[in-house]
Amino acid sequence: MGKRKGKCVKRNLSTKQAAEPEHVVKAPHSFVIHRGNCSKNLMDLTKDFRKIMEPFTASQLKERKKNTIKDFLSISGYLHVSHMMVFTETELGTYMRLARLPRGPTLTFRVQNYSLARDVVSSLRKQYVNARAFQNAPLIVLNSFSGEGMHMKLMATMFQNMFPTINITNVKLKNIRRCVLMNYNPTTKLIDMRHYIIRAVPVGLNKGVKKMVQGKIPNLNRCKDMSEFFDKAALLSESEFEEDATNQVTLPQSLASRGAAENSQSAIRLVELGPRMSLHLIKVEDGLMDGEVLFHELVEKTDEEKALIKKKREEKRRLKEKRKSQQDENVKRKQKEKEDLKQKALEGIKKKKELTENQRLSELADAEGQEPEDDAVYYRQEVGAEPEPDLFSRNPMRKRKSDGTDEPRGFKKMRLDKKLNKKYQNKNEKTKERSTTRATDRDSRTRQHGGGKFKNSDSRNKRAGGKFNKFNKSGNTKSKGGKSKGKQRK
Repeated sequence: MGKRKGKCVKRNLSTKQAAEPEHVVKAPHSFVIHRGNCSKNLMDLTKDFRKIMEPFTASQLKERKKNTIKDFLSISGYLHVSHMMVFTETELGTYMRLARLPRGPTLTFRVQNYSLARDVVSSLRKQYVNARAFQNAPLIVLNSFSGEGMHMKLMATMFQNMFPTINITNVKLKNIRRCVLMNYNPTTKLIDMRHYIIRAVPVGLNKGVKKMVQGKIPNLNRCKDMSEFFDKAALLSESEFEEDATNQVTLPQSLASRGAAENSQSAIRLVELGPRMSLHLIKVEDGLMDGEVLFHELVEKTDEEKALIKKKREEKRRLKEKRKSQQDENVKRKQKEKEDLKQKALEGIKKKKELTENQRLSELADAEGQEPEDDAVYYRQEVGAEPEPDLFSRNPMRKRKSDGTDEPRGFKKMRLDKKLNKKYQNKNEKTKERSTTRATDRDSRTRQHGGGKFKNSDSRNKRAGGKFNKFNKSGNTKSKGGKSKGKQRK
């Protein structure tokens, strides 16, 4: 095998592809979520709004009921998320919150009415949906947002910053395929939002030529020749009308669509993709979902009420900071106590090790200082002669060596058969002792009553089955038997 070569990080293609480009990092990213109990239509509206915000949005984001705004805020910095749209639904209506991360402001809109994307597309006579159009961000178009009031300027700025900015000198027309139109009605104070796909259709051409350029398959059923199809264009049944000159442009760049070449005349057509929404601005807050109310459409407060609310907010903020500082101090104190306890424990362990080592060293020193007592030398000094060879030698047959301790030895577990043998052995010994004691008592009583006269009779009585003991219970029978036996012997 050859020598394995290492990879340089700077030249590694996989590392370069993993790093995001600068324009992608700087582009505004967004989260589109729904909170609370929502209907199926509102969930579908959330998904359709994600299609508008693509490609710089989390299109497959899975939100749960237990997730909070802080959870999304905690990961927003890592994912370069700058905006968040939150859809909610109550008994009074449907609302959308547009917030700038991480510190606000927050705009609250009431959704007066909306139509889903599937309903909009199904209502069109000619449907045109191109998946490649969602690979680039849309173009934002604002209309009639020049009203008076700070809330109008703030609202226009928020809508503009939701989408990436366009550099006119470096922009490519083939990347602009969608547009989002925001129209403000000053009388009703409603914002109409529409979502379109942009198409460029060539103009100034015959209808037959236009069909061939666009790649459509012509119907030559009524024509005898191909030239007749191009000459008699009026015979073709086509409901399309000629575009007005106001929407005709000269393309500075070539587009991806057929017939849209550079420096050619084309007409701009918009095909609606959906969804449709009508929004009404209700409230503008200074913070993220919470803070000082800068503008409210329905509620008006006096200067005194505003001052009181501001005072309460400042007091709440001070209490929060105080509580947070106290918590930080408690954490530091506990951490310090933990470190002190740890150091104390380590010092105790170290001290104990030192004492043990010093004790061991002192014992070794004492053992080295004491000279071992030699019995053979002591015998020579006292007796004056050489000891026998086996006098002070150790017994090699002795297996167990005493260690000098007086601790009791452990008991060995005795088997059951050994226990039984020992039990019956003790019982037999007790029986033998008892029989020996009885025999000794009989001999002593015999000596007291007649010396050695009854030795032979005692042996005869033993052979006869112990009749002597039977008659020996009463004193009369003994004397009679003794006399008669004595007379017979005479």
